[in-house]
Amino acid sequence: MTTRPRRAIGFTTDLVAGAVAHRSWSVATQTPPTEFYSRFGPLPAVVGVVGQPETWDIVGSTRTLRLSDGSTVIETITHSEAGAFFAYDLSQFTGILGRLVSGGRAEWTFTPAGSGGSDASGGPGGSSPRSEPATTNIRWQYRFFPLPGRAPIVRAIVGLFWAPYMRRVLSVIVEAIEARGSRPHD
Repeated sequence: MTTRPRRAIGFTTDLVAGAVAHRSWSVATQTPPTEFYSRFGPLPAVVGVVGQPETWDIVGSTRTLRLSDGSTVIETITHSEAGAFFAYDLSQFTGILGRLVSGGRAEWTFTPAGSGGSDASGGPGGSSPRSEPATTNIRWQYRFFPLPGRAPIVRAIVGLFWAPYMRRVLSVIVEAIEARGSRPHD
C-alpha cells in the first residue's frame, strides 16, 4: 500500500539585507524569536522559548515556542549550513493550528547579492573601499501541512494573515541585521 505525499500550503518572501551572508544568517538564526515575532492580527506573538540550546544551529536541536494565546509549537532543526541555509520542522502545534495542521517547515536561504570584498572572517561578501557594500538576499519559505479536509481554511489563513506577517517579520529581521552590522563587535 502506498501513502499519499503530504500537500503543503505555504508562502515565500525575500528581502535584501545590507550585510554579509554570515552576519545575516547569524542574526536571523541566533536572535531569540521573541524579538522578531510579534502579534499580527489573529496570529499570536512568540512570548517565550523553553529548552533553547546555547546556540540555535545544531541539527537535531529542539525548542518549544510559547505563544501569546497560550498555545505552543516545537521546532526541530533539520539543516544548518552557517551563512547559507537553515531549516527546521514545526510539530505538535497546540491551539487552533493544532486542529488545522499536522506540522510545518521553515527554510531560510542566505545568498550573497552585492559584489563586496570579504567579511571579517575572510569569507566572501564583505565590503572594501573599492567595492560596493555587501548585501545578502534572504529568502524565507514557510509551509504548513493541513490535516485532511482543512486545506481551504489553512489556505485562507496563509493568504490573509501569514503572508503579510512573514513580510513584516522579515523586514524587522533585516533592520536588526543592518543595525547590528554597523557595530564592530556584534
